[in-house]
Amino acid sequence: MKKIAVIGLGYVGLPLAAAFGERRQVIGFDISARRIAQLKDGLDFTREVSREELLASPGLSFTNSVEEIQDCQIYIVTVPTPINDSKTPELTPLLAASDTVGRVLKRGDIVIYESTVFPGATEEVCVPVLERVSGLVFNKDFFAGYSPERINPGDKEHRIKTIKKVTSGSTPEIAEEVDQLYAETITAGTHRASSIKVAEAAKVIENTQRDLNIALINELSMIFARLKIDTHEVLVAAGTKWNFLPFKPGLVGGHCIGVDPYYLTYKAQSIGYHPEIILAGRRVNDNMGPYVAAELVKAMIKTNHTVATSRVLIMGFAFKENCPDLRNTHVIDVVRELEEFGCSVDITDCWADSGEAEHEYGVSLLDNPKQGDYDALLLAVPHREYAQKSSKELRSYLKDDGVLFDLKGILPLGEADLRL
Repeated sequence: MKKIAVIGLGYVGLPLAAAFGERRQVIGFDISARRIAQLKDGLDFTREVSREELLASPGLSFTNSVEEIQDCQIYIVTVPTPINDSKTPELTPLLAASDTVGRVLKRGDIVIYESTVFPGATEEVCVPVLERVSGLVFNKDFFAGYSPERINPGDKEHRIKTIKKVTSGSTPEIAEEVDQLYAETITAGTHRASSIKVAEAAKVIENTQRDLNIALINELSMIFARLKIDTHEVLVAAGTKWNFLPFKPGLVGGHCIGVDPYYLTYKAQSIGYHPEIILAGRRVNDNMGPYVAAELVKAMIKTNHTVATSRVLIMGFAFKENCPDLRNTHVIDVVRELEEFGCSVDITDCWADSGEAEHEYGVSLLDNPKQGDYDALLLAVPHREYAQKSSKELRSYLKDDGVLFDLKGILPLGEADLRL
């Protein structure tokens, strides 16, 4: 069996490496020496792979040394593909990973990309780097594949093996080999796309579709708020029809849904097409943080709070529940907007790392907020530890006339003062 190197050991790469390591020799490579040291000790800060799962992967080892991956024949790249401040693709990690692989690439090797990109990126952006660094010729000396990641951080039901995998290759023969490689591990099966571009496009529209659906529900929630109708009641009623899609309003952050649409719009604009609907949905979702803050402030004013001297507790800072990932969290937008109103804001999150929050956003996370101290509480991210609390327990953090804002509507109807 060919030996695999997985490049990048984050939320995507580590579960993949562990899964392949049950059957093959796999080297997990990451540039972070700290990350490698933690993994060698059986510790995964993302909480996606347990110590037991790492031990159940006998073929898996870890390194941050490029020399130690040079005897592999398959390289799978799973590095982040974020956007920059201009909301255009930031391909630096992808280019750096391609450069790393290019330094050890040999004749007959296959490089498979899993990172989300725009259609054409693998062959137009990554392959030229591989050729330049290695001195080899694409589809003669080495080959490429694309199999988009479908990891859902924090989801313990839909795991890497139980999610169907799209595969592709740069030649029909390589496409078959890549498909068979994943079929070894993915119990849900595979779908072989006709080309790398088709596989890239399939991935980028998955999250674009979700983004647009959430944007629609967010806009509906703003309309219903003005009509004095509870959005969640409307969604329950509409959901009695068999083909109604169960999306809910909320903040759209993270490294996928809030990012991937910009990869598609960037490519569209580069070929002379200006996408209207996709960007409109992005504008709605990107502006939800200030809207949430404004709704909370209005509720506080109506209950006679002096906003500029109010104390607000925000529970949850990660971009989604039951996950420590802080990347592109839009809770920070709520925090900044409330601070603009003059509020003093405390943040607590039982999953997130306080050091990371300080480093990335300049905010401190509070471990034990005091009860009875706050004029308002925003339940922003319903981690299971918070979702298990009753409205009475949540209100214990509030002053007698405090406002409880249940952002995602997890409490029974009528138990919160406000929800989207």
